Amino acid sequence: MAKLFIDQTEYEIPNGASISAACEQAGIPMNCHSGVCGSCQVKVIEGAKNLNKLTPEEIELGMDENSRLSCMCFIKKGVVKITRP
Repeated sequence: MAKLFIDQTEYEIPNGASISAACEQAGIPMNCHSGVCGSCQVKVIEGAKNLNKLTPEEIELGMDENSRLSCMCFIKKGVVKITRP
């Protein structure tokens, strides 16, 4: 199990799973779920290497490894800490 910290709250997520459900639970808006609207943008504070690579949708919106769309992120393993920008 991987660990995702959103602000100060910890969520356990299976390795390889999407972080979107935990982000929705934490109140991060999820409008389109397809990486088009950018409403679910998060700032990665720690553990960017534990997330999947940037998707074409994120690259098109100008994201980088520290600024991601939570609907496009999968946690590979380990610990990731994020916050709302």
